[in-house]
Amino acid sequence: MQAIRDLADLIARHAPDEGMHRSQVPGMWLIRSDRTTEPLHVVHAPAVCIIAQGAKLVSLAGSDFHYDPAKFLVVSVDLPVTGCVTQASEEEPYLCLRVDLDPHMLAALDLELPGRPTSRARGTASSRGLFLSETTPGLADVAARLVRLLENPDDIPVLAPLLLKELHYRLLTGEHADVVRHIARGEGRMAQVTRAICWIKDNFNRPLSVERLAGDVGMSSSTLHEHFKSVTSMSPLQYQKQLRLQEARRLMLTGAKDAARAGHAVGYESSSQFSREYARFFGLSPGRDSTRLRQSQGGASLLQAMR
Repeated sequence: MQAIRDLADLIARHAPDEGMHRSQVPGMWLIRSDRTTEPLHVVHAPAVCIIAQGAKLVSLAGSDFHYDPAKFLVVSVDLPVTGCVTQASEEEPYLCLRVDLDPHMLAALDLELPGRPTSRARGTASSRGLFLSETTPGLADVAARLVRLLENPDDIPVLAPLLLKELHYRLLTGEHADVVRHIARGEGRMAQVTRAICWIKDNFNRPLSVERLAGDVGMSSSTLHEHFKSVTSMSPLQYQKQLRLQEARRLMLTGAKDAARAGHAVGYESSSQFSREYARFFGLSPGRDSTRLRQSQGGASLLQAMR
């Protein structure tokens, strides 16, 4: 696909060095890696990720999602995931465009398209907050035009909003339009789960009462558990635990806290419990894990991803 080749050339030109680069276009990032990477644990914000060259594996609660230039990734809610670049080299680096998802723009567009038919995936679309979809020529073309704006920065204030709107339009009229419209409308169970996710994300270091949280978002405990797991592939308590452990890891890697203080800062009252759960999740004790990552190339990538 010519548009994908154009997108790869543009990303390579505007991201000559490895890493995740914030662009002048609001909410748009260019990502480059000249080598495959070890799995990195991050909390992925709502976004669209379009690979122009190379391949990546993202894992969510035991489910694996492999994608490359033929498929793009959509994350609709904040999700703790593990990701690694699986295809990259200095000659052919991994090149990816990430655009933050704008639910307000999706909602406005949805109102403009009241009579459009639903997607051909009608009835089969998952409510999960992460999914892959086919990279169409139209989506690849608008992605390339977005990155091309970086060659004429004076055009960005006027043209970037139009191209971002077109990209969101492609999502609303694409393979998984039903799922995207569900996100855009912000109603029903998805909206209630999203409110629960926002509360946990903002208060992850506080004790979590699922019963109280369910009442606050207007659901029973069992209904919240069912739909929360449908969207995130984990229970509310598992979600909170992953947020706590990832934040503790960030605090240790950035030098802000030692292991004991990091555990306490994210809500653990018992240092031994924190160490046990950390080792079970990351595979090493907090001290050994942070030392290993500081000494590895992957640690530098992880630190950047956490910024």
